[in-house]
Amino acid sequence: MSGLPGLLDTEAIRKDFPILDRTVHEGRPLVYLDNAASSQKPRQVLDALADYYERHHANVHRGVHVLAEEATALYEGARDKVAAFINAPSRDEVVFTKNASESLNLVANMLGLADEPYRVDSGTEIVITEMEHHSNIVPWQLLAQRTGAKLKWFGLTDEGRLDLSRIDEVITERTKIVSFVLVSNVLGTHNPVEAIVRRAQQVGALVLIDASQAAPHMPLDVQSLQADFVAFTGHKMCGPTGIGVLWGRQELLEDLPPFLGGGEMIETVTMSSSTYAPAPHKFEAGTPPIAQAVGLGAAVDYLSAIGMERIAAHEQAITGYALERLCRVEGLRIIGPVTPEDRGATISFTLGDIHPHDVGQVLDEQGIAVRVGHHCARPVCLRYGIPATTRASFYLYSTPAEVDALADGLEYVRGFFG
Repeated sequence: MSGLPGLLDTEAIRKDFPILDRTVHEGRPLVYLDNAASSQKPRQVLDALADYYERHHANVHRGVHVLAEEATALYEGARDKVAAFINAPSRDEVVFTKNASESLNLVANMLGLADEPYRVDSGTEIVITEMEHHSNIVPWQLLAQRTGAKLKWFGLTDEGRLDLSRIDEVITERTKIVSFVLVSNVLGTHNPVEAIVRRAQQVGALVLIDASQAAPHMPLDVQSLQADFVAFTGHKMCGPTGIGVLWGRQELLEDLPPFLGGGEMIETVTMSSSTYAPAPHKFEAGTPPIAQAVGLGAAVDYLSAIGMERIAAHEQAITGYALERLCRVEGLRIIGPVTPEDRGATISFTLGDIHPHDVGQVLDEQGIAVRVGHHCARPVCLRYGIPATTRASFYLYSTPAEVDALADGLEYVRGFFG
């Protein structure tokens, strides 16, 4: 199946990822299909991290010695790279956080502290969807509990897509914020951004998009999305853990209050009051994730050199082939869209009455790494009446041979459990 149209040169790409040469369980080749949880890291990122710590490490921004200036240039250079990667109008719209969860929590807390017209309080509404990661559910539940705001959500169709049939009733003049995932981490669904943003803009609501499962896999243009905020994380896109991004429109970042206080985010401090630094530093209290930002910058360089359009085409080909192969496994039920159109490279499924944890354990014994459970999106499992799923997720280094290994492994699981 190496003749699938649109495939990248995975043989060359895989040489950049040392961990993919590993064997597990007494010599079985590693088949890594857990990329929606965290991607592997190329040598270019590992080398950038090592070089930073070996040659340039210091705290950033206020030092006047050589190492401090080098570290600052690397850290702020990473911000420039991320801004270009997502087509941000200004580098000052890129806020570094420790992950997407922190980015989402940051917005929720800013809106709870904000003045009008952004303030979320009693009498206002928050809108999310039933397919969200817990990181885009729990912060809004907490905000609603603190403020008395009403939490509303879009439900799911049987096919694993958002039910927008009542969009005008869900997003109303009382809506302050609509926060939703661009690509589902369970269903793989690629959501209709334009329709949701259009309705939110009609009523004057802000829009926050969780792009954690989009930024690694497809071109991400924050200007085209027309959202007010976009959040994503580094470790799913070949970068290190401990680094996330919140992009926000400049005027919003200027108007909204900080949530975390401390060093770096201040302009002046007296014992009675403080003033704050301009964005993005207003939202980056304390010593930032310097090395992690450098690693993310290297990851952005790596992905950009390959080309996000090419990565997206590769993953669509792999996903289409995987859907075809998995649908031939007896008793397998895909949870989510069953065609490769308008979906990402994540496929969740059940296998007869075999518990997903058992499926995952037997696959692991064959060297196949998948994710099992509710994937921090338990409402999705409740919607479809299942306790959990097995999830296979692909990336730029995934191959048709790995898809075959997964399908064959699932046939073995069926036989193993009779």
